[in-house]
Amino acid sequence: MKVKICCISSIEEARLAVQAGAGALGLVGPMPSGPGVISLEEIANIVQTIPGDQDTFLLTSKTTVEDVLEEHGLAKTSTIQIVDDTPNEILSILKTELPEVNLVQVVHVIDDASLSYALEKASFADMLLLDSGNPGLQVKELGGTGRTHNWSISRKIVEQSPVPVFLAGGLRAENVRQAIDRVHPYGLDLCSGVRTKGQLDPKKLETFFEAVEKST
Repeated sequence: MKVKICCISSIEEARLAVQAGAGALGLVGPMPSGPGVISLEEIANIVQTIPGDQDTFLLTSKTTVEDVLEEHGLAKTSTIQIVDDTPNEILSILKTELPEVNLVQVVHVIDDASLSYALEKASFADMLLLDSGNPGLQVKELGGTGRTHNWSISRKIVEQSPVPVFLAGGLRAENVRQAIDRVHPYGLDLCSGVRTKGQLDPKKLETFFEAVEKST
């Protein structure tokens, strides 16, 4: 079970997450809302300190080829996580422009329509990540809400998706076993569930990874 710790804000947090067992780190670029936003320059500095076998995710809310390429050119992560709805042709061009970079499309699971949306995006992305935001709000929620969503829909997406699927949204030590049992995702993604007052909490990290190990 691959675990991605998101909202990494410093070199110290990155090292703490890796030591705890994280297989991937999420670094949040400019966003309309949500926690963990740092500058692209800070992301690049953190990425330079990460061991080569660790995946680094740039979270971007940009939806044009030019903007995504510009952000990635500064951040230089191994993976790009697009958190907003992105036209299929844009995803296709990005795959051509960045063949060595994994492309992750976030699907905000809201209702049954999220299933067909996810399966459509799976044809253009390397992975999907199921989260609990709402891009339809006036100020878009694009992640980091700390809320769970309808795991029954997520389970259907996992069962039918041709690409690996991460589960995000309100995960913590107390519910991760249930999440794994109900959804069977490829990986887990969390931010607030291992933090105290916004800071990465070593004890919560330890407890979460212990719960994951017992569940797999």
